[in-house]
Parts: sequence; structure tokens; C-alpha cells
Amino acid sequence: MAGTLAVSAVLPSFNAVLFAATKPKKGPWYGIAIDIEKCIGCGSCAKTCKIENDVPPEPFFFRSWVEQYTIKKDGSINVVSPNGGIDGFTQKIPDNEIEKTFFVPKMCNHCSKSPCVQVCPVGATFESPEGVVLVDEKYCIGCRYCIQACPYGCRYMHPTKKVVDKCTLCYHRLKKGLNPACMDNCPTKARISGDLNDPDSEISEFIRKKNVYVLKPHLNTGSKLYYNALNQEVR
Repeated sequence: MAGTLAVSAVLPSFNAVLFAATKPKKGPWYGIAIDIEKCIGCGSCAKTCKIENDVPPEPFFFRSWVEQYTIKKDGSINVVSPNGGIDGFTQKIPDNEIEKTFFVPKMCNHCSKSPCVQVCPVGATFESPEGVVLVDEKYCIGCRYCIQACPYGCRYMHPTKKVVDKCTLCYHRLKKGLNPACMDNCPTKARISGDLNDPDSEISEFIRKKNVYVLKPHLNTGSKLYYNALNQEVR
């Protein structure tokens, strides 16, 4: 676990430091941060992502989605994500049984040591110079190795293109100097994207000042998706 709050206000948390990816010396290098304390589970990010990136409408194809965690007083954990959170959430567990509940947005972690990049036999999955993990549809042979290798469940086989699809951090927008669509459409500003190589960027400041963690740090994937207020129950 991280050190004292006084220390975490100055430095990133222990997990963030220990498992942080090695930054390139020059050029922008993009990462994402999510403040769970601000997420209201509205699903705007998931809905916007589908529209912006022409993701199939079926409720099991997502580049970005939201999960609701409910920790019950008996210690059990209930995790749901109906239609990726696009239609909102209805709590079905009685209030008197709930210890706490919260929302966790999920998306590609854009790891700097990506298992998906390592297993792709044809080089279709690759990392851009800006640290964004992408899929070249012209080379993808649909072998699904990358889907199996991703420890975060962030990839799917496109039903019509027959190639793997995933979050690109709206790379087409980044190249124009714009934010990813999900970031711009978050009503509570719970999502931050930016240049990790710029010490004055909003995301760099967020990581310095918040007690941030990454998912599954023991896998040492070099995840660049940082969470504030990440509960240990999240997986």
C-alpha cells in the first residue's frame, strides 16, 4: 500500500511508482486517469465511445464501459455492467444489505509492456510513438491471441470486420490536438487524458497529488490507466 497521505500528496503512490512504465525521453506520451470518487455511473463515456468509434451496438461489444461494485455487509461483492453502463444502473440489492457501492469505468490500459503486443504473431497490434496501443486492421488475421493475452478484458472480435477492436484513446482525435471523446463528454470530469511526459499537464498533476493505483499491478504490464480511490475489491 501507499505511504502516508502527506507523502502521497507529493509523490505518486507506491503502486504507481513501482509499476510505472518507462517514459521516452522526448515527445508526448499519453496516459489516462480516472477519479472514481467523481464517477456517477451515468454511462456517457461508454455511449459516446460507441458513437464516436462506430462500435457495434450489441450489448457485448465495448471499447469503454462502466462497472458497478456493491460491497455487501456480509463481505460478498456484486459486480454488474448492464449494457456497459450505457443505460444507467438500477440497484437491486436492498439498502440494509449494502456496505458501500461505487462505479469503476474500464477501458484499454495502453500498457507500455503490453501482453497483447507481445503475443501478436503478425505485428498487427503495436504501440504508437505516443504510447497508444493500436491495431492495424490490414494486418490482423483474427487469431484472437491478443484477446486471450489482455488481462483487463479490453479487446473483442469485430463481428463484421473479423478483426480485433479495442480502445484507441481516440487516436484520430489526439492527432488533431483534441481529447478522447469519452473525456470531453464526462459530466463530472472524472476522466483525464494527457501527456505523461509533460510535468505541467493535468494528468501529471493528478498523479502527483492523488493516491493513484493501477489495476492488477502484480502483472507489471506498465499500465498507463491510473485510478484515484481504487478499492482493493476492484479487479
